[in-house]
Amino acid sequence: MLNTEKQTHPTTAEASNPSLLPLIRKALLIRRFEERLLHLFSEGKLNGTVHTCVGQEWSGVAVNASLLPQDIVFSNHRGHGHYLSRYEDLVGLFAEVMGRAIGIAGGMGGSQHLVGPSFYSNGIQGGMTPVATGAALAFKLQGLPYLSVAFIGDGTLGEGILYESLNIASKWQVPLLIVVENNDYAQSTNRLQTQSGSVEKRAAAFDLHYDHGSTWEWEDLLVKAQHAVDYVRSKQQPAILEIKTYRLNAHSKGDDNRDVAEVERYRQMDPLNVWARANPNAFVAIDREVSQRISEAVEEADRSPLCEYRPALPSIRRSPSWRTATVERERHVDSIYRALVDGFESNPRLIMLGEDIEGAYGGAFKATRDLSLRFPGRVRNTPISEAALVGISSGLALNGQLALVEIMFGDFLTLTFDQLYQHAAKFQIMYNGRCSLPMIVRTPMGGRRGYGPTHSQSIEKFFLGIPGLKVIALNNRYSPFQAYQTLFRSIDGPSLVIENKILYTRFLETTSPDGFKVECSDDLYPTVRISPTFADPEVTLVCYGGMLEEAEIALNRLLDEHDIVCEIICPMQLYPLNADPIVASVAKTSRLLTVEEGPMTAGFGAEVISNTAEAGILLRHAKRLGFDGVIPACHALEMSLLPTAATIVDAVTGMF
Repeated sequence: MLNTEKQTHPTTAEASNPSLLPLIRKALLIRRFEERLLHLFSEGKLNGTVHTCVGQEWSGVAVNASLLPQDIVFSNHRGHGHYLSRYEDLVGLFAEVMGRAIGIAGGMGGSQHLVGPSFYSNGIQGGMTPVATGAALAFKLQGLPYLSVAFIGDGTLGEGILYESLNIASKWQVPLLIVVENNDYAQSTNRLQTQSGSVEKRAAAFDLHYDHGSTWEWEDLLVKAQHAVDYVRSKQQPAILEIKTYRLNAHSKGDDNRDVAEVERYRQMDPLNVWARANPNAFVAIDREVSQRISEAVEEADRSPLCEYRPALPSIRRSPSWRTATVERERHVDSIYRALVDGFESNPRLIMLGEDIEGAYGGAFKATRDLSLRFPGRVRNTPISEAALVGISSGLALNGQLALVEIMFGDFLTLTFDQLYQHAAKFQIMYNGRCSLPMIVRTPMGGRRGYGPTHSQSIEKFFLGIPGLKVIALNNRYSPFQAYQTLFRSIDGPSLVIENKILYTRFLETTSPDGFKVECSDDLYPTVRISPTFADPEVTLVCYGGMLEEAEIALNRLLDEHDIVCEIICPMQLYPLNADPIVASVAKTSRLLTVEEGPMTAGFGAEVISNTAEAGILLRHAKRLGFDGVIPACHALEMSLLPTAATIVDAVTGMF
């Protein structure tokens, strides 16, 4: 399908202008790099996929020519040209795409996931725009004269996360430049078939500065890009630069169903081809030099060893030491608040984002009351944009801040899943340790308050097992202040903290059940063990978070009413999980009951039973308690469906 809009016409640069020759050389270097990649595919030396930017080279060249080394570039699945425009690291990039250990990400990232000193790319459409917004916000908070650049394609205009990011970038006036490479096609679909309006009108909707250029008029594009960068840098305000261009090759390798005549027409007006025809001698000389560099880089990359990545085990098995658990009497929410105050006072890099967390309101459960008054500018109300909040926090963390996000209800974590799973949790691994991402997402979780189907769920199981994401669940036997203090001081990657809603108004439990001792492991985030002092346990109860309260009630009833002795194991860190305390207990009891408020299917309890079986423990009985349905708004019905002390007692007595 041909684009019926008026096309621009090519211009010719004379070879006598020496200042342009390095840029022409760089554009040709990118083209020859991309062409060699396709040749390597035909030789069987590459696998997967690769998205070349043949025809679009001047976009990356023009923008990067205007940037400072400290500026950060965020790219996408078609990012080779953006990377080479910035670094010209042929060996590192070839090796990366070939899966070699000397690649820029150690062979982990491949074609779509590139990293440099101030460069990050990812293959999820639009997913890097909030990350770029967060990096720009960090520059503003730090008072630095740098900017963040996000390259997107016209296909990304269909992604909602883009507009969440544009809204926040404009409202907070951060130094962000969005570069839209408009090549008319999202894979094989012409944008006229899928998009309404224009980039310019989208920019106007968010009060963003807008300019446009084209790769055919590449000399003018150099000027336009410089103006856009200068605007963002001097004004410390966001802008959009739309670049009209055309992709001469397939979307990926050979999947191209565009009209052959259309592609050929653009090939004839391609700026490098036009310049080659106008300056044949100069072109041949540059091409010879570039081709030699390409060949040498391929040879060096091809000689290097393959990627040596070995994933960490999903559990952290160790036999801990135990100490008596002691906490002071304090309301759960007050302990969290005190921890946040301590975090802000001890770490000037800490920035907190969330919905309705400022001022007297202080969040839906009052954990952030008056923090915005005590720490002006560091606690920020945001739009209802959960995905953008997490993405922006990733960008803040990548650029030197410690980011803390409050998600108002744990149910809304589903809106953040892409940013947590495909971005924050992956960065450190897929970039081969070349970045640090200290970020905390905290959220209230759980039911029993009558909030209904979308505000009462326990959905943390969907975040267990995500490589790179630590999941922590607070309980009533260990001080939230201590847990957060540990997290603030030792954080080494993205962490999700689950705060049970029922516990907010409860006081921390300070006394031990009669006949039992309460101990904490020496893990960084301790496991609580409640074990009998008068006899060997007969049943192991495993729970976490708010369910510990119900489990303790059941512990007493089982002893008093049924003469059954139980031991409770309550991990705080759900993933990665240290299963050794559980295994050690079940080895004594051979009976295991797991209790969780959320769904049992493929849940935490199933993982606990799996770990126990893999440890070679012969179980006489194993059961799971949870709720695999939709939570009703009727409070009485809700309470009858979720696990309680009574259902725990029934499950345990059924084992005998």
